[in-house]
Amino acid sequence: MNNLCEHSFFSDGSVVWNIESTDKFEAIREVVYRSQVFRRIPQLDIEDFAAKVIEREKVQSTGFGHGVAVAHGRTADVSVPLVALGVSNNGLEFGSMDGRPVQLLFVVANHPDSEMDYLKVLSCLVGLVRNELFRHELLSCASRTELENKLCSSFMSLLAKNYRQETEGNEQCSPEDACRSGFETHQTLERRLG
Repeated sequence: MNNLCEHSFFSDGSVVWNIESTDKFEAIREVVYRSQVFRRIPQLDIEDFAAKVIEREKVQSTGFGHGVAVAHGRTADVSVPLVALGVSNNGLEFGSMDGRPVQLLFVVANHPDSEMDYLKVLSCLVGLVRNELFRHELLSCASRTELENKLCSSFMSLLAKNYRQETEGNEQCSPEDACRSGFETHQTLERRLG
């Protein structure tokens, strides 16, 4: 298992600003193809990865509500999870649990043997976007760079906090803590998102 804190998430090119696709499968494909985070991995077969994410999405919607979806696929071409975000101003019909259109479409690539790393990334994402104010701040960003900076800072802080708690054996956390709420939901999300 990797120390995910040693890797950078939501660096330059990880956000696809204003998804043009209106179909959820085409939107996934657009995020995968347009995001530099995936294109920077020379051995990653972009088309194959996009197909895997879409096949997974056809099994069950990864739209968990609040205008957010976390589509994902496994590929041996990555050593650590990679995350991209596509922003849809108009929203995408995604078959979400709450019926709301998706405006924040995360796409995660993870190695088949790194399920725990994937769950840590998922927990941090969910911990952040469950907060209505944070979602509003993301959607209010004036540029792709501003959104990447906000996500990078918040995500890496939460990831580091989770890592410190894990390595110190500290399982106590206040109920209002986004870290705790994210980890409490990871088993539920794992069942829902497969």
